[in-house]
Amino acid sequence: MENMNVLTFGAGALGTYIGGSLALAGNRVVFVEQLNAAQELTQRGLVLDLTIDRRRWTGDDPSSAVYRPSSVEFVSSLDEALNRDPFDVAIFALKSFDTAAALDGMRPHADRLPPILCLSNGVDNEPALAAVLGEDKVIAGTVTSSVGRRGVGDIVLERLRGVGVADRHPLSLFVAEALNVAGLNAHLFLRAADMKWSKMLTNLPANATAAILNMTAAEVFAHPGLFRLEMRMLREALAVMRANRLHVVDLPRVPVRALGLGTRLPEFVARPLMLKAVGGGRGGKMPSFHIDLYSGRGRSEVDWLNGAVVRYGEKASVPTPVNKLLTETLLALTKGELPLETYSHQPEKFISLISTLRVGTPDGR
Repeated sequence: MENMNVLTFGAGALGTYIGGSLALAGNRVVFVEQLNAAQELTQRGLVLDLTIDRRRWTGDDPSSAVYRPSSVEFVSSLDEALNRDPFDVAIFALKSFDTAAALDGMRPHADRLPPILCLSNGVDNEPALAAVLGEDKVIAGTVTSSVGRRGVGDIVLERLRGVGVADRHPLSLFVAEALNVAGLNAHLFLRAADMKWSKMLTNLPANATAAILNMTAAEVFAHPGLFRLEMRMLREALAVMRANRLHVVDLPRVPVRALGLGTRLPEFVARPLMLKAVGGGRGGKMPSFHIDLYSGRGRSEVDWLNGAVVRYGEKASVPTPVNKLLTETLLALTKGELPLETYSHQPEKFISLISTLRVGTPDGR
C-alpha cells in the first residue's frame, strides 16, 4: 500500500507510539508540539523502546528494538504544519482535558485539516471534534496497548495489544491497514460508541479509587470493601450503557465482556478473577488518575470517564451515585479543595461515605 503523510498532535505516550510506529513503517509523520518540546525533539528525535515486541528484534538482540525513526518532523504550530504537503490523516491522542484548547487551535484551520483518528480516552472527544470540524473529519479510535512515557517523545511499550478503528469512514480501512503494516494490530469496529464505551469500562476499575486513596490497583481489589465499591461503580456504568442501547464488545486482546460478566458473579468467584485481571495486570504501576493527581498539574480526566457515566446516566434517568462521588472527590483533591492526605491509605474512611449512598442500579444490585 502507499505510504501516508500523517499529522500527529503532540508527542505524548500514545502520539509517540502511534506516530513513531507509522514513521518506522515508512510514512512521513509531522508532530505538532509546544515550541520548547519541538526544538528539543528536532535536536534528539523520538525514542521508541519496543523491546517487548519480539517481532521487532534483530536475531536474539532485544536492544535492536529500540528505535529512533528518521522520517519525522517537528513543528511548533499547526499553521506551519499545514503549510507543508497535504496530510492524509491526523492522529489525535491527547488527554481529554487538553481537547478544548486543541480545538481552539484547530478552529481557524478546520477546512485545511485532514480526517482525524481520535485515540483519546473517554466518549466525548469525538463529538467535540465533530462539532468544530464536521462529522466527516472524525474517525473514532482507541488504543489497548499499554505505553509508558519517559519524557517528551520518549516511550516504552509495556504491553502489546492493539488499536481499534471505527469502520464508518471512507478512510477507515486504509488507516487500519497502515496501522497493521506498522505492527500496531488494528481492528475495525462497526459501532464506534460500543468500542469507545467498552474501552472506557477498562479505564474505570481501580483508577479513581486508587488516586483518592493513594493505593495501587492490586491493593484496591484485594480489599473486600473496596472491591464491592468497584463492582457497584462498574454496574452503574453498565446500566448506563444498557439504557443508551450500547453493547460491551471485546477490544484488541482485551476481553471486555469478561469484565462485564465479572460484575454478575458471586464475590468469592469474582474477586480473585478481577484481582488478577485488573490488579495483576497493572502490577505496582499507579493508574493514570493517580499520576495526574500527584503531578500537581491540577487537572484530571476523571470528569471525562466517571463523570461521563454520571452525565449520560442523568440523561437516561439511571442513578450513578458511586461514580458521582468518585468524580467529585477526585476533582476536589485535584483542585486542592481537599488535602491529598484526606483519604490516603484510609479505605474505611472513604467506604463510610459510600455506605451513606443509595447505590442500587436498575438491575437491583
